Amino acid sequence: MSTPTSTAALEALTEWWQDMGVEVDSARIDALMREIKPSQKPSDSQTKPTSTAIKPVPRRTRAPKNWVTEAETAAAGADSLEALKAAIEAFEGCPLKASCDHSVVYDGVPCADLMVIGEGPGAEEDRRGLPFIGKAGQLLDRMLAAIDRSRTKNTFITNVNYWRTPGNRNPEDEELDVCRPFVERMIVLGKPKLIIAAGGVPAKALLGKSDGIMRLRGTEHVFQAQDGNSIPLIPILHPAYLLRRPQDKSRAWRDLLLIEQRLTELT
Repeated sequence: MSTPTSTAALEALTEWWQDMGVEVDSARIDALMREIKPSQKPSDSQTKPTSTAIKPVPRRTRAPKNWVTEAETAAAGADSLEALKAAIEAFEGCPLKASCDHSVVYDGVPCADLMVIGEGPGAEEDRRGLPFIGKAGQLLDRMLAAIDRSRTKNTFITNVNYWRTPGNRNPEDEELDVCRPFVERMIVLGKPKLIIAAGGVPAKALLGKSDGIMRLRGTEHVFQAQDGNSIPLIPILHPAYLLRRPQDKSRAWRDLLLIEQRLTELT
């Protein structure tokens, strides 16, 4: 396959790969972007920003302590989920924000007894400003419906990172660090009785463990909230993974049954 000769072509190819469930080498994509960009003379259409263009993102080797402190202060000052959302949207401490259309904070029913926490927004989520609304989100909705759960009546959905990463790579540690105070405050204000960690990234981030999702899923863990409450947390396979490997849906179904059982016991 020939190498794309424009950033627009590369972005289109990358999104097509992702739609097909192909793992994208984000480091290689970034390298190609750097090779292509200097040689291009942008046309009028290329100079206009679009929601699908990959924009350069400043890199940091470590989240500066002052930005984490800023996040902690902003999160602590929010006394409602609405106020916390406004604080996240106003926060400038994550370099990912500059390349995104929206801060993707939450969807669903505030203070529902079930909180789903995913990894972060993809292309469709960034365009529309809501979590889990692409193909993986549609599968998540069907999974929740199987245990009589819905974002419209009894489920709250959010992420451990609120801004789309280049090429949909996993969030880096410093990007998760600046979001962590908001995530912690979201859980305190949302008061869930049970948390679903959808995928390895949120499961490891919330539990502070290095084990992969295959080791973490299938069992109940405990999340210690900042207000002192101990909240049951059940990791599940990310819906995007299940789209690529439908043969693992039996594992997902067993996890859903565990979630349904625990919710019944907790209500």
